[in-house]
Amino acid sequence: MSDTDRFQRAIRSIDEANGEDPNSELVDGVAQPKELLYGMRMQKWVEELDPNAPEVLRLAARSQHIRRWEIPRSDYPMDRKGYLRWRTTLYAFHADKASGLLRAAEYDDETIERVRALLQKKNLRTDADVQTLEDAAALVFLIHHLDDFLNRDDIGEEKAIDIIRKTWKKMTERGHAAASALELSPESTALLKKALAG
Repeated sequence: MSDTDRFQRAIRSIDEANGEDPNSELVDGVAQPKELLYGMRMQKWVEELDPNAPEVLRLAARSQHIRRWEIPRSDYPMDRKGYLRWRTTLYAFHADKASGLLRAAEYDDETIERVRALLQKKNLRTDADVQTLEDAAALVFLIHHLDDFLNRDDIGEEKAIDIIRKTWKKMTERGHAAASALELSPESTALLKKALAG
């Protein structure tokens, strides 16, 4: 089996896993599994930010939220401690799920360990690939989820601005440049400007 075949097989198995998401998002009027869309968007942005993205980074991007619905946020206390615990649990969960699929696709231990490290956001500030993943996640959030986020009853403008600022801080200059070129809704554009002006 060629490396390309193996990669395509792994991507298919990740997509199949995410295709079982009971939560959906409308795209051009058609409901599609939420995490399947997320994985595709993540890989697209990673490849846009880094056209020479290594295979491990593309695999990590595609499996960043693999089967996330199995560990809902509501299972944890709705405070900062609860959020951090949920996120840490998810990092390990996604790494384990991706590992199983990559092993089935006949990837070696070194590749699997590297994907695990990326999914667990190890060495965020010093690992360029982890940082590319972080930039991609921020861009996917800004384009596809910020509007919905602003319409939530439990999120006021102040909280939204705080989240945008925290997201912006985690991004690189390359990520900032890509975000600044996005065509967002008037509401999201106004909020982004407000957050970054503060």
